[in-house]
Amino acid sequence: MATIDGTCDERFGAVRDALAAGLDRGAETGASVAVYLDGEPVVDIWGGHADASATRPWEQDTITNTWSTTKTMTALCALILADQGLLDLHAPVADYWPEFSAAGKERVLVRHVLGHTAGLPSWTEPISVADLYDWETATAALARQAPLWEPGTMSGYHGLTQGYLVGEVIRRITGRTIGTFFREEVAAPLGADFHIGLAEEHDHRVAPVIPHESHRAAGNPPLTAEASWTAEWRRAEIPAAGGHGNARSVAQVQSVLAGGGAARGVRLLSEAGCEAVFEEQFDGEDLVLGVPMRFGMGYGLPSPTVSLPNPRSCFWGGWGGSVVVVDLDVRLTVAYVMNRMAQGTLGDERGVGIVMAAYAALGG
Repeated sequence: MATIDGTCDERFGAVRDALAAGLDRGAETGASVAVYLDGEPVVDIWGGHADASATRPWEQDTITNTWSTTKTMTALCALILADQGLLDLHAPVADYWPEFSAAGKERVLVRHVLGHTAGLPSWTEPISVADLYDWETATAALARQAPLWEPGTMSGYHGLTQGYLVGEVIRRITGRTIGTFFREEVAAPLGADFHIGLAEEHDHRVAPVIPHESHRAAGNPPLTAEASWTAEWRRAEIPAAGGHGNARSVAQVQSVLAGGGAARGVRLLSEAGCEAVFEEQFDGEDLVLGVPMRFGMGYGLPSPTVSLPNPRSCFWGGWGGSVVVVDLDVRLTVAYVMNRMAQGTLGDERGVGIVMAAYAALGG
């Protein structure tokens, strides 16, 4: 059986076994898993290798690009500002970002952006991957364009644009970039090793993602997984897809939400502020993902497509397989972060198996 390092409460032994099984059957190259219960770690494990050639072991402090799992970090920042009364989730985006009202977007509300219903799932004018690294270029282009549908009426997954939209609202309110706000207000108080915009000093710890062999460049911009291998990608603040961390850091942050706004003595939100997550923004077939989805305020909610045991739970994941599930009913957070990408954007059996094993340990 594969060697698994770290700590695991024996009650959650099936979680450790699930990670080992993935490594044994070759589904993983390297991966990390964390489970937090009542804000405290009960599983913090890792195994495998940080590179495709299996020359570097995955270490305790190995981090990787988590793709859209980053969205949960950006959404949490918005929820914190809303809880502080600095951001009205039901107000027009243009209240905070006046230039955004152009081209008929005066009816786009902040909640539409968080729920993928704003009608801006991508840029309509051609942009390059390099444009993602220039905040002003990426946000100004979104401010100029018209929504593709009546805001709030349907969802179309805002794969990259959501982060720039939410991030610019946060910048207008706080005067800080999303990466700085997240670092100062969330990661630092919690001691979490998650980064939106990675400093050069951390480069040696990065496990490059390993693309699925079927993947080809697609979209606007035409993005490949290999783009994340560059220093330009790591330095940029790409708040919907460019966050770097591991399962431990993802769970450290999101356990705050699972705990009703606090974890390990740090309170970032009130209990009422956490409940905003469950304000349903859309329930139906997503125009981009092509499957039925239920979106709350910045997170996915339980649905027939993504079934979770408890109603007050939420989730999101990243391209290729990373995932985090946050359950406020049982105060559980489960995170899985790996470097070998699977096909698709809605996760795969590896993360699902980890989450199921964690719930089984609770008797759920």
